[in-house]
Amino acid sequence: MYNQITSNKRKSIFIMVLFIIIIIALGWVFGKISGYGYEALIFAIIISAIMSLFSYFQGDKVALWTAGAKALEKNDNPYVYRMVENLCIADGLPLPKIYLIHDSSPNAFACGRDPKHASIALTTGIVEKLENEELEGVIAHELSHIKNYDIRLMTIVIVLVGVIMLLSDWLLRSFWFKGRDDNKGQLGLILFIIGIILAILSPLIAQLIQLAVSRKREFLADASAAFLTRYPEGLAKALEKISQYKQPLQKANRATAHLYFSNPFSEKKNRLTKFFSTHPPIEDRIKSLREM
Repeated sequence: MYNQITSNKRKSIFIMVLFIIIIIALGWVFGKISGYGYEALIFAIIISAIMSLFSYFQGDKVALWTAGAKALEKNDNPYVYRMVENLCIADGLPLPKIYLIHDSSPNAFACGRDPKHASIALTTGIVEKLENEELEGVIAHELSHIKNYDIRLMTIVIVLVGVIMLLSDWLLRSFWFKGRDDNKGQLGLILFIIGIILAILSPLIAQLIQLAVSRKREFLADASAAFLTRYPEGLAKALEKISQYKQPLQKANRATAHLYFSNPFSEKKNRLTKFFSTHPPIEDRIKSLREM
């Protein structure tokens, strides 16, 4: 469990560094070609940060509203409430707001900007279909997302993706309006070619890196949940049961798909969907848990 946690944290840092390298490369090329220097890079960061402030402070409310989640009080479902409460006590976390989603599809998600402003939502399907130890593993997984500040990390990732998108768009527009003639000579031609390649490929690479960060944090949350419950098999069995249920969530949304415990959409299994999925394959998660 310690090895899994350390490995996934290290990989997340590596991916974030790769993100920053792409942004610096785009900013440098754009500055050279446009003549604006690093002012454009700073401006892009400011715009993306402003766009992300709403999602940072109000994104949890939007996610819960989109999912059709209803607040759960202790008397509504003492079984679920006490399970969340006991795991929070064991992990030293403040109790998050608890919500239920009336949907037969077994799933769950956590949202919020930090442990003091967090919520956890469970579908009625996951409560009904899982045994005690299995549901405990799922809740521990979602609490681990809160403890590991995964929601805050994904907000930062969204800012970085926004910066790359803006810089790529500006770079392509500068080529369109100024053309290659403004950069004469061999160095200008090289910069022109590098700029075109970066402008076209950077948005795709940014999306893939965003998905890679999301997938690595899922593995980290699995390992953290196993560490909390001291029973990896419970979470592994929960994943097995959920993988057999093919019906997607009724109110599944692409914008919030990465928040869920498992992919809320029914997926076709092939190499392409694996690359563009917000979640790692369930088989890989089960294998990782049973190796602990």
